[in-house]
Amino acid sequence: MAKTKQTPVEREYIINLRREIMKAPKYKRTPKAVKAVKQFIAKHMRIPERDVKKVKIDKWLNQELWFRGIQNPPTKIKVKAKKQGENVIVSLAEIPEILKFKIAREEKSSKEAEKIKKDKKEKAEAEKKQEAKKTVESEKKDAEEKKDEEKDKKQEVEKAEAIKEAGEKTFEAQAKQMKHIKPIKAPIIQRKALQK
Repeated sequence: MAKTKQTPVEREYIINLRREIMKAPKYKRTPKAVKAVKQFIAKHMRIPERDVKKVKIDKWLNQELWFRGIQNPPTKIKVKAKKQGENVIVSLAEIPEILKFKIAREEKSSKEAEKIKKDKKEKAEAEKKQEAKKTVESEKKDAEEKKDEEKDKKQEVEKAEAIKEAGEKTFEAQAKQMKHIKPIKAPIIQRKALQK
């Protein structure tokens, strides 16, 4: 049985970049250094088929490689490689003092940004709750107003019916009185010429 060698999850390397840098023209040296770091890590961390796409370079390591421009990258650099699933993340092993301050400042600003986002989310949720309460209250008010309108309409209908009934009763009472009263006969006036 063949034993499979397992690579450790985290390792430190000192990578000599001079040999690779000198192969490239002066205006392409730093990109060549970045590629050399990725190839070195792919080889030593035993990435299948030495796939360079699975090697991710940390922001600060990239900044350190590019610090002196495209023509003059560092000739050697100490890195820390850490496996996370299929990918390998490469970062600086020894962080310079200047970068420590930058990292601390960036972490502080990211925490503040997260706090601001959290506050915005909380405000948005509070506004949504208030809007929901307002809509519930407005629906209740609308329902009450509809009930009031229905009551008013019923009252108006009842009033109209009462007025009709009162009118009919008065009309009937007048009709009864008219029955009992004898009509006054108007005298027949004849023309005098016809009387002879």
